[in-house]
Amino acid sequence: MKKQDLPQDESNLKSANMTEVLYVTDENDNYTTANSIGWDAKKAALEESLSLINERIEEAKQKVADNLVSPIIYFMELNKMDFQVLASYVGMWQWTVKRHAKPKKFKKLSDSTLKKYADTFGISVDELKNFDGK
Repeated sequence: MKKQDLPQDESNLKSANMTEVLYVTDENDNYTTANSIGWDAKKAALEESLSLINERIEEAKQKVADNLVSPIIYFMELNKMDFQVLASYVGMWQWTVKRHAKPKKFKKLSDSTLKKYADTFGISVDELKNFDGK
């Protein structure tokens, strides 16, 4: 793609004050880099991805409110993590984190364990303990 043909369509990248670096050819057909704020196809893909992520966050929030899962699930979704990633951040086995995702087990966790989760999510232990999904 020629540098002058690089799309600069409005996208989520611009609203986040970000650009994407792409390889393009200049007027002498030499490869170089250029910044793009996006193009329509990428915008559609990003919007769809963000929509799905927001749906998952809302579902997790409702499950916490219904006492089906612990707040760990909500904050895990909010931070775009899965069990494997969260387990590595808190330094625990995945199966342990999955157990902590159950409301009964979560209520019995020590403050030191909750602090690991809270630090990972960038919140306080109190916010984690008292989040009710509402």
